Amino acid sequence: MTFLRQFLRHYLLALQFFTRIPVTGRLAAWVGYSPAMLRASAGHFPGVGWLVGGLVAAFTALLLAGLPGGGFAPLVAAVWGTAFGVLITGAFHEDGLADVADGLGGSQDRERALLIMKDSRVGAFGAIAVLLVLLAKVSLLALLGSVSSLVLCTALFLAHVVSRTWPLLLIRLMPHVGDLGNGAGSKSKPLADQISGASLFTAFIWCFMALALVAYAQEAIDFIAFDEDAMTLAGALATALAASGVAFLLMWRWFWRRLAGFTGDCLGATQQVCELAFYLGLTLWL
Repeated sequence: MTFLRQFLRHYLLALQFFTRIPVTGRLAAWVGYSPAMLRASAGHFPGVGWLVGGLVAAFTALLLAGLPGGGFAPLVAAVWGTAFGVLITGAFHEDGLADVADGLGGSQDRERALLIMKDSRVGAFGAIAVLLVLLAKVSLLALLGSVSSLVLCTALFLAHVVSRTWPLLLIRLMPHVGDLGNGAGSKSKPLADQISGASLFTAFIWCFMALALVAYAQEAIDFIAFDEDAMTLAGALATALAASGVAFLLMWRWFWRRLAGFTGDCLGATQQVCELAFYLGLTLWL
């Protein structure tokens, strides 16, 4: 019982930190807070993806069911589903992407780049990066939706989980450099300072369970969106995972060369790029 209580508190703290879903009042008081708890909650980042991805997939499915049939229905659902996801997270990860693009695109000097990333204002590089990622995401989701609504909703759910697993490897493999630049403490410092093996194991369990759930559902309801002669669900997921993994490696290499570490913004940017790569990999398999 103590383990389940601690598990739930850590999960709710992650939900409070990474989304706009209200964890307030007496519930927030019960959850509590400490830097150690916030570090432990990092392992539930993919678990947050379960909820966010599930809500976005359900909202998108409802839109597809209610919209009139036609060539534009998947596009409309993709746009509104993406907007709903941004609303749930408060553009938390998109903000990180914008800051990283502004910092690393605006200066070749490491210290100057870190200072730019701490500036709350959005520059040209950041605005362009967010716009291009959103356009690319919507276009890929619309294409997946034109194949099958089941494929689209499955992709949404899994991408939100998988893309929230990769950033935790940055925490494990790289030093946090968010406090450099202006001397001010980074708001992500307690979270990104370190991640234990137990927390990383928790994250992998969340990710594995999502993949297993989709595999089980494929067996249970006959995943008719896939032609047995041309493709399999396993092959499609493997391609999507591989594309997401390659995106992570490219981001890791970029941050290591430019910053010799990572910031909280780097985690958000990595999540966005890996999510987009997941959709791209699945689309290429199709």
